Amino acid sequence: MRKIALTLSLALITAASAQSLQSAQALYDQGKWQDAAAAAAELNTSDGLALAAEATTAGAGLVADGQKKALFEKAQAYAKQAIAKDRNNADAYFELARAQGRLAQFSGILQSLGLAGEMKKNLDMAVKLDPKMAGAYVALGLWNANLVSKGFIATRATGADKGQIIPNFEKAISLEPTTAVHRIEYANALILQGRKAEAAAQLEKAISFSATTFWEKRDEETAKATLAKLK
Repeated sequence: MRKIALTLSLALITAASAQSLQSAQALYDQGKWQDAAAAAAELNTSDGLALAAEATTAGAGLVADGQKKALFEKAQAYAKQAIAKDRNNADAYFELARAQGRLAQFSGILQSLGLAGEMKKNLDMAVKLDPKMAGAYVALGLWNANLVSKGFIATRATGADKGQIIPNFEKAISLEPTTAVHRIEYANALILQGRKAEAAAQLEKAISFSATTFWEKRDEETAKATLAKLK
């Protein structure tokens, strides 16, 4: 009888945790990133901390430049905590890579290259754990595109490869063809290569999808603004 009671208790705790995570996700989808991060982190689970990292990284895009680095560092810390709780959580590795990629933009050259190396390892781990994670392939495509655009020293130091840009984006789009942000990032990578017509085609596709969340609507506005500059 005690075993049955314990099983029921654990099931109720698991259900409550899942519901709380859904509530945090709902706050995030509404653009309430600070509330979402706090609620998700409070769960003290790997999935909750990964969501806290995601919300914090996204929220950094809405604040003044002087506040961004601290938020990326906070997101990185959340992601590392998520990994410590579950080393098989692909989302946690992806969020760590994403935070590191943003943090590299606010770091010196040597530190930036070091973060680039760590980012690649974490993205590779995310894909290893979840081969169908489209976002990780997008990030790998961008990783290669950004480093290739910086020239020989960056590519030599990191192993970035121009030949890996398109295949990663095409893989992501094959997995999630109607996710606008994948198309937008693909367009950004194409622009870095001077392929403006192809970039415009991806942006046209991106704005044809229905945006529902706060972040999707923001992505849509970004796509429209970028497209206007290409025309």
